Amino acid sequence: MVQQIEFTLRAYPRGIHLITGEVMRQLPTLPECGLLNLMIKHTSAALAINENADPDVRHDLNAIFDRLVPENAPFYLHTDEGPDDMPSHAKSVLVGPSLTIPLSGGHLNTGIWQGIYLCEFRDYGGPRKIVATIVS
Repeated sequence: MVQQIEFTLRAYPRGIHLITGEVMRQLPTLPECGLLNLMIKHTSAALAINENADPDVRHDLNAIFDRLVPENAPFYLHTDEGPDDMPSHAKSVLVGPSLTIPLSGGHLNTGIWQGIYLCEFRDYGGPRKIVATIVS
């Protein structure tokens, strides 16, 4: 069986944000065994799984992305939407738009320290749409 729902995350500021709880509140009861695919419908944000215990990880990841893909690089052609726009597209390509998570016992089968993150790469990205597909 396949279920699919679409929901909207509230607007977040630029940064790496733990959204596991917000995602789970949007989902129906999960099957005993299956897969959850999450896909963000935007090109300037991404989804990731990473450590959910130490908030320094989020800060450090943000700093790493900003160093890898700086704003105002002289070779950018796509600059009409501000200095954070082209870097946000590049960062979203590095991280990716989707996650697939195994489901076991009606829960996400992730590691104890893993959480789902919204990687918001724009200063003012606005609300973000997520498509969740549950396969059982």
